[in-house]
Amino acid sequence: MVVGVMSTTSAAVSPVERMEGLVMPGDVAQGHARFETKCDKCHEAFDKTKQSKLCRDCHEQIDSDIKKQKAFHGKIHNISDRECHTCHTDHKGRDMDIVQLDQEVFDHSRTEFELKGQHQSLTCESCHKKPKFFRILKYDCIDCHEEDDSHKGRMGRKCNNCHFEAGWLPANFNHDKTDFPLRNTHQEVGCQYCHVNERYLKTPKNCYFCHYLDDVHDGDRGIKCHQCHHDEKWSRIEFDHDKDTQFKLNGAHKNVLCKDCHEGNMFKEKTKAVCFACHEVHDSHYGNYGKQCNSCHTEKNWREIRFDHDKDTDFKLKGEHKELACEACHKGDLFKVKTPAECAECHRLDDAHDGQQGENCTKCHDEKSWIKKVVFDHDITKFPLHGTHQLVSCEDCHASEKFKDAELRCMSCHEDDDVHKLKLGKNCELCHGPADWLIWLFDHNTQTDYPLDGKHEGLDCHACHAKPVKDKIELPTNCFGCHEKDDNHQGQLGRQCEKCHVTESFKTIKIKDKK
Repeated sequence: MVVGVMSTTSAAVSPVERMEGLVMPGDVAQGHARFETKCDKCHEAFDKTKQSKLCRDCHEQIDSDIKKQKAFHGKIHNISDRECHTCHTDHKGRDMDIVQLDQEVFDHSRTEFELKGQHQSLTCESCHKKPKFFRILKYDCIDCHEEDDSHKGRMGRKCNNCHFEAGWLPANFNHDKTDFPLRNTHQEVGCQYCHVNERYLKTPKNCYFCHYLDDVHDGDRGIKCHQCHHDEKWSRIEFDHDKDTQFKLNGAHKNVLCKDCHEGNMFKEKTKAVCFACHEVHDSHYGNYGKQCNSCHTEKNWREIRFDHDKDTDFKLKGEHKELACEACHKGDLFKVKTPAECAECHRLDDAHDGQQGENCTKCHDEKSWIKKVVFDHDITKFPLHGTHQLVSCEDCHASEKFKDAELRCMSCHEDDDVHKLKLGKNCELCHGPADWLIWLFDHNTQTDYPLDGKHEGLDCHACHAKPVKDKIELPTNCFGCHEKDDNHQGQLGRQCEKCHVTESFKTIKIKDKK
């Protein structure tokens, strides 16, 4: 059998390979399987001493470690004088583990990365994601902890500046070791207030770069904030407006910021002392009252005015009108445009009825509240409320406040209550009344053209009314229309069943007198 096998492959392998194939001790490991018929990849013919060179030629990373005397293989004593097969034997079968790495007793200190702190309790797979490849090239913290980096790389890769192997948290950083020691209120702020978006490298040290949002001068006093401010308290300034200027700050002016009045460069542009110069943007009258703001307003409070609408006009302010701002009603020039006194003129945009109820808003609303305590007599409409309709809220029938859009038919509101599923049509009022939906009355003998007698009298409505009706109820009045399926004569005696049958019983036959 051996000779037969060799003969069929003699064209593919050399004589030396055939000879070595005959003495091959067993299958190679799975990782070497593709080289199993190419012995010269791992062996020099009949010379075991040269096998290690071939191993290292293939495993270049291991060869590099040995030459540089680093990593696990590079630190083994006299590794260059040892043969690879002394540790990594082969030809023991496909499933043979030729690495022979015992994770339980492996001494990690023989590598480039000695395990300390929390690293000692980790499994090999925590760092070595592919268990059969344990050699790694990088040893920086960030290589394993990139997903744990809440700084998203903005603090660089030297995690050990703040973190320790004993535990990732808590982190510790001594800011005094930097060229910007923290003093006074700077010691109380969180890192993120100065290091926006986790930017820690090349953070500016000038006050202005952090406090430009606090600069009430809008840059008019330059960027040397420390000339007036101190890190003990930013709001403490060394400037007395009453003494150093001709405009004393009284009333509410004492609490305003410099930039509220000094919009330009205060050293180049003279700030005007008239109210309108600063308060034009606050003028809710849009210039309709002129520029003499002090005619109505005071320095104590801008909202405190000297104008009595009840005494000085013909329109007394009542209810909610008392709290309105002037411009809510006075849209144009107060001295040129007459303000209407009718509700609809001001509240046209508030009219949820879209003009359906006319312009006499006072029929339902008053000045106390536009939406509360609305009074309306529904009996003056085309749909007076009777029975249980008097108890429901407006919203139950009126989905919107366009009240005239509501339909008058019962089915428009009670479609979900229709247990007949439209089999009895849409005229609910034929049976039901507003007193109670479940109280109903219908006389088939008087209200239809088809009186019920005999067995018909006790039937359920749906026995005949079996299909939904779109408009008018139209059912056959002859027997055959309902009893076609009961016709044992199969139509041979015609469709006038009543000639022989009676409604008391379908099986009862009428017998005519032949005389």
